[in-house]
Amino acid sequence: RPKPLFDNPQVFDKLDMDTLFFIFYFQTGTLQQYLAARELKKQGWRFHKKYLTWFQRHEEPVETGHQGERGTYVYFDYETGWCQRIKTDFTFDYFYLEDEVPAQ
Repeated sequence: RPKPLFDNPQVFDKLDMDTLFFIFYFQTGTLQQYLAARELKKQGWRFHKKYLTWFQRHEEPVETGHQGERGTYVYFDYETGWCQRIKTDFTFDYFYLEDEVPAQ
């Protein structure tokens, strides 16, 4: 019996952002959620455990340190708009950085 399409990790690098975010937020606890998270990380997104959303640097941080970085980020607004928004002067505290899912 052939594997279902979304069990194949190689499919995920062909999916658009909206699809990856949809799988991540609506297929919780599944292999597909893990594969979507892995692909988002490959594309430079980082998951914030406090806000439960994905962030990506919009530009290089203004400040970086051992505990975090501050700058302008794009984040995925899954609650009110299902869209990407800009957050300026945001401090990303590394304590809240999800680091369990490898980007490889």
